[in-house]
Amino acid sequence: MKKYLFVLLACLSSAFLSAQIQVNPKVFELLDLNRKGLEKVKKEYEKGKLESAAKHLLTYYRTRTNFTHPDLNLKEISVNATEQKWADDALKHVFFAHKGYQPSYFYGDNIDWTYWPVKDNELRWQLHRTKWWQPMGKVYYTSKDEKYAKEWVFQYMDWIKKNPLEDFINRQQVGADVESLPNSAFAWRALEVSHRLQDQIAQFMLFINSKHFTPAFLTQFLVNYESHAQHILSNYSAQGNHLLFEAQRVLYAGTSFPEFKEASKWRASGIQILNDEIDKQVFADGGQYELDLGYHLAAINIFSKALRMAQVNGFADEFPASYSKIIHDMIVVTMNMYYPNYTNPLFSDAKMGSANSLIANYQEFAKLFPEDENILYFATEGKEGKAPSYLSKAFQDSGFYVFRNGWTPSSIQMDVKAGPAAHWHNQPDNGTFELYINERNFFPDSGSYVYGGSEEVLKQREWFRQTKVHNTLSLNGENLSSNSKCLFWSATPTTDVLTVENTSYPELNHRRTFFFVEKKFFVIFDEAIGTAKGDVALHFNFLEGDMIADYANHKVATPFTDGNNLVVQSFGPADLKMEKQEGWVSYAYRQKAERDAFSFTAEKATDAPVQFITVLIPTKSADAVGEIKAEYVDGAIHVEFNGNTYNLNTPIQ
Repeated sequence: MKKYLFVLLACLSSAFLSAQIQVNPKVFELLDLNRKGLEKVKKEYEKGKLESAAKHLLTYYRTRTNFTHPDLNLKEISVNATEQKWADDALKHVFFAHKGYQPSYFYGDNIDWTYWPVKDNELRWQLHRTKWWQPMGKVYYTSKDEKYAKEWVFQYMDWIKKNPLEDFINRQQVGADVESLPNSAFAWRALEVSHRLQDQIAQFMLFINSKHFTPAFLTQFLVNYESHAQHILSNYSAQGNHLLFEAQRVLYAGTSFPEFKEASKWRASGIQILNDEIDKQVFADGGQYELDLGYHLAAINIFSKALRMAQVNGFADEFPASYSKIIHDMIVVTMNMYYPNYTNPLFSDAKMGSANSLIANYQEFAKLFPEDENILYFATEGKEGKAPSYLSKAFQDSGFYVFRNGWTPSSIQMDVKAGPAAHWHNQPDNGTFELYINERNFFPDSGSYVYGGSEEVLKQREWFRQTKVHNTLSLNGENLSSNSKCLFWSATPTTDVLTVENTSYPELNHRRTFFFVEKKFFVIFDEAIGTAKGDVALHFNFLEGDMIADYANHKVATPFTDGNNLVVQSFGPADLKMEKQEGWVSYAYRQKAERDAFSFTAEKATDAPVQFITVLIPTKSADAVGEIKAEYVDGAIHVEFNGNTYNLNTPIQ
């Protein structure tokens, strides 16, 4: 009896919900009813039969064939365990808003879209991206369980009701304190609007055949969708990756719903911005100007997705040939700077991505450039195609450099970051590096941990942005100014050499020369040049684990038992001292792990340069490397260990 009562109540609730959603007549003013396929809609609308017109409109959208979605194949929808959980949690109003905040928060039986349990801007902004709606759609599409469609419709209408665009339009000027921002500043920020604009295309396709996707709901959906697209046109971000995301998604909107009168304007706007910004935001060598390889990959995806949308829907000629070439140059940067095991450097605000995600990206890139054997190599994990014919490579415009002795996971690869002044996601870290050896990153960059919000959250972010928590040189522990130039680059079959110089402080330049000797080990020669006085320090931030520290000899070794280790020893002025410093690494948002970090410090008391030599030797064990000697004499660095002597001429005297 209880079972039947529950079913009856569920049916009554569903009927009540449907009855509450009324046909929105505005939709018929927004659509071009003269388009082919909308004849019955127009006829009923002109008779004043709005409900009948809405029914014909729903039939049209359920059967239309004038749009191809390059990112969603309805024949291949599957749901993983994480997506299933997000969808099931959403039924209880436990919303996955941000992966940095798990478990997800409960937003109330009567949903509170203003709930802000932690004063982190990203948590509240990303709530309004409604990322759990897509998994709900996938679960519904594969299971045909109407409870997911019913709840999605309810939440969609609830969001419209409680987050009116009028609140954003009529908002009052507020102070700089983030906690004083009105809800509309989060709900209607252009980036969040663009997220919904893009994702709701897929949701539309996944849910449209549900009985809960009624003709009346369709009209509400379309009116809301149109307001999103129009809102972005008047509120584009000024620059950066936000502007790229918004333009790409406006293009998607104009392509996905060509029935809107303004659809061609949306598409043209997106194309124009992307064509303009790809020239502004990408250096001549293919590096994206935020100098964050995570956002670099995101920018490739934005530009590529727009082009793929154009290709499959027949307007690729609206992008010039130079657009494709720049995308290809950006992919080349990724192929070089990411590691052979598909992990990535954490420079600037980058997070650690997954190998599967990167491989999927390469597979998409291979569709754009099917003749490129190098892209195919990475897309197939080396099973097809060819690895690049070169090894080390310099991207001097963006300031990325890579030393390597191979393209397989067991190879050695050092990535160096030393570029021009950059944008918000960049950090004061010029001269820093990461060193990958046989699937182990010995010097992962510190990362970013968190973005912004309350004063407490900002303090957490600022710790990870300090120069001294990067693998570079500092003066008196202060943050450097980023503006590097390449003085020398040479890649040969034996030793690769790079010299970069950064205007780190008003009266101090940092000149750093890297030697990749015989493609086996590294020597770094640092010079602090200028009239500034104070403590000059080299910083080395190791991976997690307890390092073997020899303070008397300014030496550190890794302790691993798998035969993949590193010995690091620094040489410098007579007063050189080695100290342990606080060390953390953040691979993901709001996740951090403690690690050993060391500084090698000398006083700069005169105008003469302070010079350091650091030797980094890959080895099976610390015991396998005997005494190391290094000195700088008459423009040459002399290094000795294990019975071998190496003479390295510095390219800049």
